[in-house]
Amino acid sequence: MEIVISIAAKVVEYTVAPVVQWLGYSFRYSSNMENVKKQEQKLQGARERVQHSVDAAKNNAEKIETDVDNWLKEVDSIMGQVKEVIEVEEKVKMRCSNGACLNLKQRHQQSKKAEKILQDIKDVLQNVLQNGKFDKVSYRAASQGIVTTTSMDYMTFESRMSTMNQLMEMLQDSNINIIGVWGMAGVGKSTLVREVAKKVKEERLFDEVAIATVKQGPDLKQIQVEIAEKLGLKFDKESLSGRADLLKERLTKDKNKKILVILDDIWEKLDLDEIGVPSKGCKVVVTSRDRDILSTWMGTDKVFELQVLPKEEAWNLLDL
Repeated sequence: MEIVISIAAKVVEYTVAPVVQWLGYSFRYSSNMENVKKQEQKLQGARERVQHSVDAAKNNAEKIETDVDNWLKEVDSIMGQVKEVIEVEEKVKMRCSNGACLNLKQRHQQSKKAEKILQDIKDVLQNVLQNGKFDKVSYRAASQGIVTTTSMDYMTFESRMSTMNQLMEMLQDSNINIIGVWGMAGVGKSTLVREVAKKVKEERLFDEVAIATVKQGPDLKQIQVEIAEKLGLKFDKESLSGRADLLKERLTKDKNKKILVILDDIWEKLDLDEIGVPSKGCKVVVTSRDRDILSTWMGTDKVFELQVLPKEEAWNLLDL
């Protein structure tokens, strides 16, 4: 008797239960379709909100995060599915007025699609409405310095290649944090450090490079802005000290990331700490016309002179 009961239970499990589930989809057809329409409105509102943030970011020349782009594409796909099931329902209503409604099988298929869409909508809405995933949809890409053809030709001279290689070696020395390059006006200090910046990025010696021009009578806030732009950092503080704290944090927070900061054309003592550039935690290159400023006031570990081009190379430069 127990065997018969057991067999009967299995028969019910494998035959009746699926039928009940199948019929359940059909009976829930109307409520599922109504829920799809309601949730579609929520999804449309959430999509518009994220899209507004994306449009504002693009207008600000910012890059959109990959997961945000992927989310928008996923939402568009779901919205397409919603449109399809609603169009089918509208056609059904028109046919019903002529006495040709959906049969049980068609109701089951449409209702099952609707429940799948409802779950998909729930998943994508959870990211935005509950987890606050897209409070920030973008980032500011670090700007890249441009080396002109003339500067590249200039750097092919043997004397300049030798100097650049010397500087590259210093940058790879873990015992050297701040390097000074000095030389008379027009000797090519700015060209040298910009070419080095390009080269260390190409050879992946540094993950990020930030260059700021200091000049005479330096504007410390402007220097901070130039460095921040190269690092993709946006200031939410106006004070010099507040910005300095943000820069320090950005330059030192990732111990595995190598960052090079170049401060070009220094005319007087410059307090790196006041700007937000730490003496340790990143590499620093400073240039000046005055050797004493670099060796006495800038805390450099190494200082070397960039001399004028040899006469033959100088004549060749005029032919470029």
